Amino acid sequence: MSLHAIITRLRAAGCVFAEDEARLLSTAARDHTELHAMVDRRVEGLPLEHILGWAEFQGLRVAVEPGVFVPRRRTELLVQHAAPLLRPHSVVVDLCCGSGAVGAALATIEPRIELHAADIEPAAVKCAHRNITQHGGEVHEGDLYDALPTALRGRVHVIVANAPYVPTDAVALMPPEARDHEPRVALDGGTDGLDLHRRIAAEAPDWLTPGGHLLIETSERQASHTAKAFATNGFHPQIHHSEDLDATVVVGTR
Repeated sequence: MSLHAIITRLRAAGCVFAEDEARLLSTAARDHTELHAMVDRRVEGLPLEHILGWAEFQGLRVAVEPGVFVPRRRTELLVQHAAPLLRPHSVVVDLCCGSGAVGAALATIEPRIELHAADIEPAAVKCAHRNITQHGGEVHEGDLYDALPTALRGRVHVIVANAPYVPTDAVALMPPEARDHEPRVALDGGTDGLDLHRRIAAEAPDWLTPGGHLLIETSERQASHTAKAFATNGFHPQIHHSEDLDATVVVGTR
């Protein structure tokens, strides 16, 4: 199958970046049979990252397995605002970690942190092990803070969370590759999208050191409500937005 033929098929399937995807698939395939199968899977709507087995994030190749939330480029803003808060031996928790992309990126920036990542989805925990443990971090399975070792309570310097923030009724409006191939629990944030933001902010003071930081990705429309949840729980919130990444992060200091 020629590169032109692949591009034509991908364009017909609605792939916006057909040329780039065609080159990536051609490079990744070991032979023509595998290439045909990979292109077929992409045309059927499987996320490109699930087919390749990795996603590019903050300059890293992060392992991504089928059924796991694919890290978005916008989430790099979360890393960019967390990075200046890191110090050697800082205890860092990546909540709702998915593939562990955020934690892995932070450990690359400051390798001496004590890194913990947690997710409720077993497939995500399995995938995060591949990305987090190579940086000396630990991955835990469970619902938000319930997943963490109790010995971390009151010791955490930085909590980062790309928790789901899509309102329940809006999940059906997401692109098929997300709603059909990523776990619902990684997308659905409840009626207004902010159920987990409120829970994370409410319990964070029990886990953070005095002066510790909480950072949550949100949308520009929801940011004021996320910030309100921070303020309600004793944080001084600041909203940061990037037009380039189309991303918004709320940063709170205890």
